[in-house]
Amino acid sequence: MKKNYAVFLRHGDYQHRKLTPGAYQPYPLTEEGRAQSERCVEKLQKFCTEHKLRIAPVLHTSCLLRAWQTADLIRQKLAAETNLSYSLQETEQLCERSVGSLANLSISEIEQVLHDDPRYEVPPPGWKSDSHYKLPYPFAESLMQAGKRAATYIDSVMAAWPDDAGIMQLFIGHGASFRHASCHKGMLEFEQLAQLSMHHAEPICFTLDREKQWLHQAGAWKIRSHISSYTD
Repeated sequence: MKKNYAVFLRHGDYQHRKLTPGAYQPYPLTEEGRAQSERCVEKLQKFCTEHKLRIAPVLHTSCLLRAWQTADLIRQKLAAETNLSYSLQETEQLCERSVGSLANLSISEIEQVLHDDPRYEVPPPGWKSDSHYKLPYPFAESLMQAGKRAATYIDSVMAAWPDDAGIMQLFIGHGASFRHASCHKGMLEFEQLAQLSMHHAEPICFTLDREKQWLHQAGAWKIRSHISSYTD
């Protein structure tokens, strides 16, 4: 019986402010990021050929520009090489962890805001990489909450396919939310989260078992050379 495969693709390299949580920065891909996005198509097609799959006609993408651009470049290249039609479905559910009303402030600026706010304590050291820490401001969430959000969306998309459809469903988004989604679904252990990252535009392929847990099938996580703050 044919299996369905889901694929995580972290967006390509993008222009961003240094020392600033990457989540909601509105900047586009770099030229290298565009090239990374186009190069991954060959890997996707090769995997489909080897496993007798077809790529689902709708690519699900975070609505942040760098993810959307990655998805659109993949869409265009797939369409050109297969003469098939593909479309994009944008969603906030695949976005990176939100820091809410503090979005796009630098780490030092965020810490200063909390220092000056008499209601709250200064965040603990390493707060940015603490999977359970949530900034005490409107619309902020923890990394684990972001992962749960993404996992719920991915499960809903995959559940719409018959179990034997033989499709590869692409999800284009962000490294930290994908990793924490994988933790929620049993594909990564919690202790692994600080040790791993994701390569730009490199596919991580998985299937679902009978209990709808995720099983890693192909693609390599990026091993961190040292433990650092999560970046997108």
